[in-house]
Amino acid sequence: MTEEKHYQLSDFDYHLPQELIAQTPLKDRDTSRLLVLNADTGAYEDKHFYDILEYLQPGDALVMNNSRVLPARLHGVRPETGGHAEVLLLRQDHDDVWETLVKPAKKSPIGSTIVFGDDPAHPVMTATVVGELEHGGRFVEFSYDGIFMERLNELGEMPLPPYIKEKLDDQERYQTVYSKVDGSAAAPTAGLHWTPELLQKVADKGVDLVELTLHVGLGTFRPVEEDNIEDHKMHSEFYQLSEDAAAKLNQTRARGGRIVATGTTSIRTLETIGSKFAGEIQADSGWTDIFIKPGYQWQVVDAFITNFHLPKSTLVMLVAAFTGRENILNAYEHAVEEKYRFFSFGDAMYIHR
Repeated sequence: MTEEKHYQLSDFDYHLPQELIAQTPLKDRDTSRLLVLNADTGAYEDKHFYDILEYLQPGDALVMNNSRVLPARLHGVRPETGGHAEVLLLRQDHDDVWETLVKPAKKSPIGSTIVFGDDPAHPVMTATVVGELEHGGRFVEFSYDGIFMERLNELGEMPLPPYIKEKLDDQERYQTVYSKVDGSAAAPTAGLHWTPELLQKVADKGVDLVELTLHVGLGTFRPVEEDNIEDHKMHSEFYQLSEDAAAKLNQTRARGGRIVATGTTSIRTLETIGSKFAGEIQADSGWTDIFIKPGYQWQVVDAFITNFHLPKSTLVMLVAAFTGRENILNAYEHAVEEKYRFFSFGDAMYIHR
């Protein structure tokens, strides 16, 4: 849907009672509610996620982001003072050097170290600050014995979003059931609703299951600070679409099927590639900072599954680019009235034409 208008940040605000922010996942992933929205008419209906089978048709392709969340939050101490320090991994820069957020940043100048493990005198891993970035960002170089990912799994915590205050009992509930490629600082949360059994039913119906990779950065939680949304600069995230996946998607198009994306991360990958290759789908990898907002010309995605997003976020703008601003805000108002659960562990939407 194309809207020729310059929007302000306040145009994407909505009222959300705090108690509707889901703090824990449901016992059964696919029993969450599903608000089905027709992007053209604005009509919506209340369903459950397992009802998604009604809407996926033989010949469609269901696209999923197989990125896996790293246990990216590390708690350590400064050996000089014994003071606590927190390091949050954002992305690997090269070798053992990572872009991170360090707290407190002002106590982490270049050359300072943070040690991790039960015995600071004999640390399991050490981080040395080798560069500074804005907003408390630091490049740190890790030293350790063995394999980095094993040390990270031993020491790290899942970096839950700031609006989730409850402790997560089962770390796997912040992973999709098809996650396999380590690299995200946050989960592609629309995929949290899928179960292996429901995916098998989708496949049995004649829908192609297609995987891609986009490593979610914490920039996904960074608030938009500019009143004129045109001035907002998006963060970059790494994506990859394989030859096999591209071939499946082109076959879907050739037979008249729809490309249905699971989540905004899958959308960002597919639309980045579509924009880059003039609407064509090709195998590709790289970094994307695509900002999809009202007025965007859609290239690849025909329908999608998504969760409910934060007020005034780039993700609300992305969805509004498909549905129109009025349709999505009306649907959100209905979801609030009906006490849907919001954000990462919340309920889902299926949006189609």
